[in-house]
Amino acid sequence: MPLPGATVSIRDTKIGTITDFDGKFTLKLDANSKILVISSIGYQTQELPIGNKTDFKVSLKPSSEGLEEVVVVGFGTQKKESLVSAITTIPVGEIKGPSSNLTTMMAGRVSGMIAYQRSGEPGADNSDFFIRGLGSFGAGKVNPLILIDGVESSTTDMARLQPDDIEAFSVLKDASAAAIYGARGANGVVLITTKSGKAGKLKFRFRQENKLSSNTKNFKFADNITYMNLANEAVLTRNPIGVLPYSQVKIDRTAAGADPILYPNNNWIDQLIKDYTFNQGYNLSVSGGSDNTQYYVASTYNIDNGVLKVDNLNNFNNNIKLRNYSFRSNVNIKLTPTTEGIIRFYGQFDDYTGPIGGGTGLFNRAIWSNPVAFPAVYPSKYLPYIDHPLFGGAVAGYGSTTLLTNPYAEMVRGYQVSKASTIQTQLELKQDLKGITPGLSARAMGYVRRYSFYNLSRQYNPFYYNATINPDTDEVFLNLLNPGGEGSIGIPGREYLDYNEGLKNLRAEIYFQTVVNYNRTFNEKHDVGGMLINILQNFESGNPGGLQSSLPSRNFGLSGRFTYAYDKRYLAEFNFGYNGSERFAKNNRYGFFPSLALGYVVSNEKFFEPLLDVVSNLKFRASYGWVGNDQIGNPNDRFFYLSEVNLNNGTYGASFGDLNGYYRNGVSISRYANDKISWERSKQINIGMDLKLFNSIDIVVDAFMQTRSNILQTRSNIGSTLGLAVTPATNFGAAESKGLDMSINYNKHFGDDWFVNLRGNLTYATSKILKYDENYYPPELDYLYRKGNSIAQNYGYIAERLFVDDQEAANSPRQFGVYGGGDIKYRDVNGDGVISALDRVPIGYPTSPEIIYGFGGTLGYKKFDLSLFFQGSARSSFFINPQNISPFVTNGGAQNGLLKVVADDHWSEDNRNLYAFWPRLSDTFIENNNQTSTWWMRNGAFLRLKSVELGYNVSKEFLDKFKISSLRLYANTMNPVVFSQFKLWDPEMGGNGLGYPIQSTYNFGILLDL
Repeated sequence: MPLPGATVSIRDTKIGTITDFDGKFTLKLDANSKILVISSIGYQTQELPIGNKTDFKVSLKPSSEGLEEVVVVGFGTQKKESLVSAITTIPVGEIKGPSSNLTTMMAGRVSGMIAYQRSGEPGADNSDFFIRGLGSFGAGKVNPLILIDGVESSTTDMARLQPDDIEAFSVLKDASAAAIYGARGANGVVLITTKSGKAGKLKFRFRQENKLSSNTKNFKFADNITYMNLANEAVLTRNPIGVLPYSQVKIDRTAAGADPILYPNNNWIDQLIKDYTFNQGYNLSVSGGSDNTQYYVASTYNIDNGVLKVDNLNNFNNNIKLRNYSFRSNVNIKLTPTTEGIIRFYGQFDDYTGPIGGGTGLFNRAIWSNPVAFPAVYPSKYLPYIDHPLFGGAVAGYGSTTLLTNPYAEMVRGYQVSKASTIQTQLELKQDLKGITPGLSARAMGYVRRYSFYNLSRQYNPFYYNATINPDTDEVFLNLLNPGGEGSIGIPGREYLDYNEGLKNLRAEIYFQTVVNYNRTFNEKHDVGGMLINILQNFESGNPGGLQSSLPSRNFGLSGRFTYAYDKRYLAEFNFGYNGSERFAKNNRYGFFPSLALGYVVSNEKFFEPLLDVVSNLKFRASYGWVGNDQIGNPNDRFFYLSEVNLNNGTYGASFGDLNGYYRNGVSISRYANDKISWERSKQINIGMDLKLFNSIDIVVDAFMQTRSNILQTRSNIGSTLGLAVTPATNFGAAESKGLDMSINYNKHFGDDWFVNLRGNLTYATSKILKYDENYYPPELDYLYRKGNSIAQNYGYIAERLFVDDQEAANSPRQFGVYGGGDIKYRDVNGDGVISALDRVPIGYPTSPEIIYGFGGTLGYKKFDLSLFFQGSARSSFFINPQNISPFVTNGGAQNGLLKVVADDHWSEDNRNLYAFWPRLSDTFIENNNQTSTWWMRNGAFLRLKSVELGYNVSKEFLDKFKISSLRLYANTMNPVVFSQFKLWDPEMGGNGLGYPIQSTYNFGILLDL
């Protein structure tokens, strides 16, 4: 079976290449070419003398121990066999897909990572991800540290990274792996290494993708005849003598398809949203070099368009369009036989345009707008002498000075622009110090990073009209509603675009680290390693908005790792981080975070040799340690040990003089000094097992427990009798998280033509609050405590059913506002005859899923391959916001539409379904029904077919005619199908279902190597 991607090199040189899809390679040799080295992950490395041979046929044997596999760890690499930490590595091929956002490929693929996506809007579609779930309930940082080539990066930096440029991807999950990062590693670490060049001839790699993108699911409206009939019912069911909003004439003529100008019949989703849009992605890389200099240069250009319907009404296009450009250059230079220099340059640029308020706001307005009050826009023939669009409009209600929202006008009225730029230069120097002692080396790395962002908007104020008809002539007239003079309603219209500046963000960062490393083997059995790291970091903001924020943020850290292995059987590792933080007083400024890990490779024992054909590798691991976090509380609270005092606060001023005519501003305090505030600390325990069966099945299992202490909390139980102007915060809270993560991988070749790869992983992470600042409750109300519940636990009322009638409602415990038959009936948990906050209990699962899993595989036959991958989520709950979908309710300029599910399944006097989806209809908000309760709680579990790919690798014999190294043609899709009990919108969006939907993508691409 051909083995693509194997590394072929000349020993003691940097001449090398990789095998193509047919397992073939070509190398140009020189006089120093003596030994050919062939290696691949999962196989034993072979070394062959070259001599006078020019053709080689090599067969690699599977490696039972993965001796050659190298894993990226904190500040370096380690052989996989010597690892005792909990680290997940994933092949880069598994995170490739038809998406320009790398974070959307994480869910279900990375063991130990809880990930989910809540929006599909270009530029706002980053996935949320946490290593082993949520570990803290504080207001500070809870997501992992992301390092790209050692540079601290944001989620968006990771999102823009192209898989084609990635060499290695690792996730550090336990204290042993992350303690070396000290203050930054409490929430786990994501390490990404980009590609470097290899000595050899110049190589080009080009990828082009053309994508079709559409919403995975749109919420569905009822037809507008039903809308008007039920709007009338909503009035009468609450007030039998109420005024009906819609006459039978309007309903009948709308149903008959009469003049749409006088009898509008809008479906705002259909009128605002396209069925699909087209996107493109391009990536070009150039690599090569000599023994002394190697280079890898890559550039990327992605275009992601929105699904908004934009016509030629204006002379600008305000559909969502995100263009991102990136450039990356990695150059390795051999300065001396023992000295290597690395120069890295990276530039990332995002250009965004879109409607005012963004795409999510547009989807919101689609349901918050009346579908029959006016057309989107009147034909210009009614007022041919007017230059501006004739948008439909209507007054929000009798006597109102507000116009109903026209979502089409809101979409096309203007556009907003944002531009973000990141420029980064990184220098690294590596020095082999074997002249002092074998195995000793040192390196220094520093980078300068600049980030800038701004946004602005340009918009006009639409002119709104309503239509009337002359009963004598049937002539239609348009009346301007907002001319700006007397009797004008709403904001006066304006034809020209204005200009509004938005947020500006300027940041500068300087970082420097030095590393001394030692690795040596004594007597072929004692492997000894040591590393010391020193870091200095300086961060500044160009427009901080305050004195404290304008001061540079600086961090200092010293960390180390010491490893020992005896005979590749007994492993030990000690890590520590010693960090200083400017946020704490001198007595608490520095934190020491150690960890210890032990490992036992049972399969390397002599007594285990008879079992090696079945159990190829068996290793047990355990770690215990601490990591810290200084990114706690509000980021603007820079210095907890200093008071925040405003000496010129007008709110606290006073008047003086005989007539109180002299006013002086006063003094206010927003924070008291507290020199006791210190690090949030995380104690972590991990027990793991690595198992390989039959040289083809890899199983990794880890069980973990984390205890987070010193969580910063505002002490709400401090009484007002102390006379404090602001409530202080202390390191009070504590929480625990624990769980299990595991992965399994099966690789097998069948003859020369077939191969299969099956893989799966599961992460289960649950949490519990151990200590929380809250009120004291008597034993009968102990269910009110947050202590003992999940960090992301929801609280609400238990909804039993709907009231049968008004009489039952009147004879039940008192609830909220005005209510009656058909409204939600809640359980009186404490039995006091009143439904109040004392009846709120923990309900459902946490909003963040406790289980994320994925499974899939690749089947290959000769030059064809087919891959499928499923992603699943379980043990989470979310809540429908009833206020957002309450039909017919007028709220300012919004008047909600009618979802089909409400029309099909609601309580009515003719159908008193006590378990209907929607309570009794109303044209006003019903406070009783809008409470957070089990009535609106839904199961967030789902299974999604995440990706499918069919690929074909063109034969080498054919490509040789055109001097092409390799060519791959493929078609793939992302998010084509989802299975869930919840049907209103994509379940992965949770409670954000009225926003911009997650996207299904269908793509055709080519990958060309020259």
